[in-house]
Formats: sequence, structure tokens, C-alpha cells
Amino acid sequence: MQLSERAKQLIPQARIVSFATWKNLYSEEVIAIFQDADNQSRYLTNEDLERIKNLHPHLSLMLEKARLLREQAPNIVADARKKVLADFPDITEPGNDLYPPERAEACWRDFWQFLRCITYGIAGNSPQFTSQEGLRNMELLYQELRVPVSAMLCGLEQLKKVSLQQFDSEERDLLSLSFDHLITGLKNFSQA
Repeated sequence: MQLSERAKQLIPQARIVSFATWKNLYSEEVIAIFQDADNQSRYLTNEDLERIKNLHPHLSLMLEKARLLREQAPNIVADARKKVLADFPDITEPGNDLYPPERAEACWRDFWQFLRCITYGIAGNSPQFTSQEGLRNMELLYQELRVPVSAMLCGLEQLKKVSLQQFDSEERDLLSLSFDHLITGLKNFSQA
């Protein structure tokens, strides 16, 4: 898939995670663990989770929830994909928004990345994990690439639904905050 020069410029600027608001909550060492994972576009490893837990034992339960979601990520993302394909049955057909197949694969990867970012908010027990500038650049990138925002929101809502099924109702209320934070960010994207 050939990318425009504008898309190539926007991709590195469309980093939606920011830990700037966490500086009053956590030490630089803990923020660095999260930042390193984000810089590498990866979920927190077991080692990362243990290091955070040792530095902030009060996060133990939230770290375990993030670990569970990381372990379930392939199934959760597959379910989101299935929901998008059910709700938008022709979306991957020639002439539609997720054609050719490389476009669809890029969107499924975005679901993987969205869940990764949300697990940071959960692990840190702080749903304010996004960068407004990064979200704005992602919106511009989505416009440039003609990404179907309604389909992405459908998938993101499904990520939330399937993820929260892993937990009891009291936990769901707390965990849904991180999902809702990102969903609200995408809902603010213009549908142009």
C-alpha cells in the first residue's frame, strides 16, 4: 500500500499515549517503564508488571487486569474484527473502505494498538493516558488515509465489550473508564 508523503509525516506524530498527567502520581522510574513499552509499541511484559508492582504495590490488582487483557488480546482483537465485518459486511470488498486487504490489516492492527494503549491506563489506574496532540494527528492521518471512523468505533466498542466480560460488574465500572476515554477521543474525530 503506497502512502502519501503527508501520511508518512503524520504516522510518527499520531502517538496517542502520553503520561504527562501521571507525573504527580508516579515516579520517573515507573513512568519510564510505561514510556519504554509505548516507545516499542508493545504491551507491558511480565517483567515490566513486576517492576511496577514492586515500586507501587497498591497497583497489584490493576496490573493483573492489564496482564489478563494482554494475554487475551488475540481473542479480543479477533472478536472486534468479527463485529466490524458483521456490521459492515461489504467493507473489505473492492471499492470500499477496507480494500485492498492491506488496508483491512492496518485497521486490525489499530485495534491491537488501541487495546495496548488502554492496558496502560488500566495498569496505571489512570484512564487519562492520551495525548490530545497525538489524537489530533491520528485524526488527520485517518482523514488522509480515508479510514472509516464509524467502523473503527464499532471495533473499539467491541474491544470494550469483550474485554469487560472477563471481569465482575464492580471491576467493569472501573475498567470501562480507560476504554471510554479512548472511545470519546475517537468520537471527536470528524467524520469527513
